Amino acid sequence: MTVSNQTNMNFTLKVLSFCAALFIISFNSYSQSQDSTSRPLISFDKIKFLENIDMTFDMRMGMQAYTFRGGDKYYNGVQFKNEHTALGISAKVHEKVDLHFRNRFNKGSDVQTLDQLGSNIELAYINVKATDQLNILLGKMNTFYGGYEYQYSAMNILEYNDIYSRALAYVTGAGIRFQAFENHNFGLQILNSRTMHYDDLYGDIAAYNVEEPDWPVAVVGNWNGRFFDGKLQTNYSASYSNQVKSRGTYFFTVGHKYQSKKFSIMYDFEYSYEQIDTKGIMTDIIQNDNVAEDVRYIENWMRAEYQFNDKFKGLLTLMTSSAYGNFENEKDHTRTSYGVIPTLYFSPFKDIDIRFYIAYIGRYYDYTDYAKETFNVSNYNKNEARIGFIAPFKIL
Repeated sequence: MTVSNQTNMNFTLKVLSFCAALFIISFNSYSQSQDSTSRPLISFDKIKFLENIDMTFDMRMGMQAYTFRGGDKYYNGVQFKNEHTALGISAKVHEKVDLHFRNRFNKGSDVQTLDQLGSNIELAYINVKATDQLNILLGKMNTFYGGYEYQYSAMNILEYNDIYSRALAYVTGAGIRFQAFENHNFGLQILNSRTMHYDDLYGDIAAYNVEEPDWPVAVVGNWNGRFFDGKLQTNYSASYSNQVKSRGTYFFTVGHKYQSKKFSIMYDFEYSYEQIDTKGIMTDIIQNDNVAEDVRYIENWMRAEYQFNDKFKGLLTLMTSSAYGNFENEKDHTRTSYGVIPTLYFSPFKDIDIRFYIAYIGRYYDYTDYAKETFNVSNYNKNEARIGFIAPFKIL
């Protein structure tokens, strides 16, 4: 060891010794000076309040190896990625009032011009139990869209289909949940249709006849049903939203799920007719400095799960998405995308939910001949292998 290193080590030991001594003296002085005015941050008689608070910390992290092929473009790479990191807090603040909050750290924190919250704040609402059958929700919440792809936490979806990968899932407004019968409940929401004003969202890329509405509003209706002791479930929704004045989006989803002891299968069908393109897929295709108008998106999504044993679970997700424009020659079918995601979960622990996974994600995008000739687009595909873990930690 050099003289310089020896000197540095001696100095470090002296500093640590001094800090330790200072801590002991300070702690002893603090203990001797306790009086009736000193109180802990959370007193013993308040600890019981913590029983009404749930705190979760959700994580999905993995290593991904990917390739992209399209036209004359090709690239690949390998990287670690924090795919999902979120802190959630739920609390019962009154016998009839709950609050819910979730911060997704993977999203931007810029305050949105319409709802005045950052995109990273996904949930910030209260749930008021008006009666045994009726709940009222107020604040920023998840939209009551149907289907089972949407019902999963984003932590559990490695790749969304096209609509839900671009849909605005968390917005501010009011909603009700009504348990009409034991196996059937209904939801209704009135929400902002956007989190930003139109000019902030689209900038100069706007159709010539687009105007900001007095209220960019969305109305969403939802039905959840259970049949045959819960083995068959349904999740349907219908919604209308006006992003601009006098023009809006009609969105319908029907979801079905069959559940047995070890096996489950889900199928969703989605149809979205958009007088102003809110998903941006057709807008990206035509690239004429205007937002696309009168477009349609039709999707299919299927996921099967099988529990091999206590430690291993297999999943297979299949998806398609078709985009349609509005062209004078009526050749409106523009693009179809396909997706396949086989996944294997490994859960080594009984007392905590940590799932290690290995998955392949294949996405293929096929354009029609008309789209290739008119918009100068070409087919492409993305392939990805992932290995990582999913951990919904319950902290409190």
